[in-house]
Amino acid sequence: MIPDLQSSLLCDDVRQERNGKFMLIGLFDMIAVPNYPAVFQRICMVNRWCCGLGTFKQRSRLINSDGKSMLIEGREVPIKLPDSEATATSVELFLNVRFEKPGTYWVEILLDGDIKVRYPLKARQIQARAEPPPGSV
Repeated sequence: MIPDLQSSLLCDDVRQERNGKFMLIGLFDMIAVPNYPAVFQRICMVNRWCCGLGTFKQRSRLINSDGKSMLIEGREVPIKLPDSEATATSVELFLNVRFEKPGTYWVEILLDGDIKVRYPLKARQIQARAEPPPGSV
């Protein structure tokens, strides 16, 4: 039974408590930086699968703003669901991800080679905040 992708989120960091709960830190809804190219030292991708049965292979990737070429691709991650009520959470870490320019990038999550979801990650340029003059309040 092929599982459903319950969620896919990008964030700055992921921690796991002793009780197994995941804590996601700094969720991305977009990328907003004053200058491009921009390099993100860490991007974590968290995917949660449910309502399936069996062992599957997940692969995650980020597509450039041209909509075609690949910016990054994760390794193959095994997803194991021993019964139809089980869930599986995968966490991938991408280091030094370089965004060349503003635009719409695409997150793709594949299961056994088939795209299960493709969603946009917008990158825009924002104005840098002016530093207050020394001694001003």
